Amino acid sequence: MRILAISDIHGSYSEFNALLKKINYRPSEDKLILMGDYVDRGLNSKGIVDQVMALKREWGVTVLKGNHDKMAYDALTSEDDKLDTHWLNNGGLYTLMSYCEADSDFFKADFGWHDYMLLKEEIRQKYKHHLDFLSSLPLYHETEDHIFVHAGINPLIEDWKQQEPYDFIWIREPFYTNPVVSTDKTVIFGHTSTMDLHDSEDIWFSPLGDKIGVDGGCAYGQRLNCLEISGGAYITHFVRNGEKP
Repeated sequence: MRILAISDIHGSYSEFNALLKKINYRPSEDKLILMGDYVDRGLNSKGIVDQVMALKREWGVTVLKGNHDKMAYDALTSEDDKLDTHWLNNGGLYTLMSYCEADSDFFKADFGWHDYMLLKEEIRQKYKHHLDFLSSLPLYHETEDHIFVHAGINPLIEDWKQQEPYDFIWIREPFYTNPVVSTDKTVIFGHTSTMDLHDSEDIWFSPLGDKIGVDGGCAYGQRLNCLEISGGAYITHFVRNGEKP
């Protein structure tokens, strides 16, 4: 059985499906693990959430939570302007466009806070099942040899499973610049672009052999990566931003 790990899809519907086609994804035979950030920045967050929900429901795909999934949920279900602003400033506007089936022109001229609140309520009413889904996602997935997580694990916590939920979806430098000491398993993660890890869109393999970063920065015009684990070997796949199935 192949394990296929993908992270940080960010509404990149065409690229995600192009990647599934390229790797010849066979849901009845392969184990697909999605490591968070399904929404924001890309153009079709709604389509991705629909598809990911179906993959989980029909094939038992492992779907983990990312920081953008939490940001979107928190903003859309709260009455806190700070959460709204934080989300909108970090790609949330594209998610709003996707769910309201609007183009960018709709938000240019007279779009104001009152309009946003109306759209927010519309999403709450029509897509409560999407919001419930994003809220319910687990923070990590563990196998015999690997830990899959959106952002990483805190090296200062003796039992990584007891770390704060924040670290699972937000941690950066303290994780990837330090050795993993709380487990012998290899940590596979997204969140931090591979360009930031080794100045390349290629999947990053830590020189220490303890962690692998897969986020190729598709949301920033780069590429969507997939790490295949098969027969004890690692195989890398990718599609570029803009590729279609």
